[in-house]
Amino acid sequence: MTSEFRIPEKLEQLYEGKAKKVFRSSDPALLIVEYKDDATAFNGVKKAQILGKGAINNAITSRIFPLLEGEGVPTHFVVQLSEREQLVKAVHIIPVEIIVRNLAAGSFAKRLGLEEGTPLGIPVLEHCYKSDALGDPLVSRDAPVALGWCSEDDLETIRLLALRVNSVLLHFFLERGVKLVDFKLEFGKLANGQVILADEISPDTCRFWDAVTGEKLDKDRFRRDLGGVEEAYEDMLERVNR
Repeated sequence: MTSEFRIPEKLEQLYEGKAKKVFRSSDPALLIVEYKDDATAFNGVKKAQILGKGAINNAITSRIFPLLEGEGVPTHFVVQLSEREQLVKAVHIIPVEIIVRNLAAGSFAKRLGLEEGTPLGIPVLEHCYKSDALGDPLVSRDAPVALGWCSEDDLETIRLLALRVNSVLLHFFLERGVKLVDFKLEFGKLANGQVILADEISPDTCRFWDAVTGEKLDKDRFRRDLGGVEEAYEDMLERVNR
C-alpha cells in the first residue's frame, strides 16, 4: 500500500452475519468489515455476547493475515481501520468451508469415537457446504465441483492454500505455547478469478489449546459452558502479539 492510498468512505450495510457486518465502501473493489461481540454456537441455537470479542478477533485477524501474506498465502485483508473494523478486498465467496484438523476434537472425535486430543498422522481436510440454514453440512471432496460451487482447479488451490496456512500457523502458535487443534477457513474469488483467503482467523474459528496444560483458549469455553471466555480470548490476543 503506497503513501497515496486513501481509506474509502463507509457506505450502506450489505450483510450481517453471526459475527460480522459487511459494508459497501466508496471504492467498489473494497469492503469494510465490522466485528461484533455476538457469539453463537450449535448453528445459532445458543446465543450470547462475549465482551470485547469483536475487537479481539479483529486484532488477531489483522495480525495473522499479513503474516500469511508474507508466507505466500493471498488474503482479502487490506488494513485495520479501527478497533472493530478492517478494510478488505471485495470477493465472491466460494460456498465451501474447509476444516483443517491436526488433533481429533469436537464433532470429528465424536463421529469417530475418538478421545479428544488424539493425534492425526497427517492434517485432515474436511469440506462443508457454507449454509447457515442447513448447518454447514459436511460434503464429499467431489461435491463442490459436481454441484458447480467451484472448479476442480479452484478446489485444488483452496486445499493447497489451507495446508500452507496450517503449516505456517502450527509453527507460529507453538512458538507461543499454543497447540493449533483445528480451524475453519473460507475462500473467495477476486474479479480476476484469483482464489484468496477470506473471513477471519480467531478463537471463533480455531481450536486453541495451551501446549502444556491443554486448557482451551477458544470458543469451546462458550460452547461448553466452561467459563472464563473473555479471559481466554484476551490470553490469545496477548500471545499473538508476542
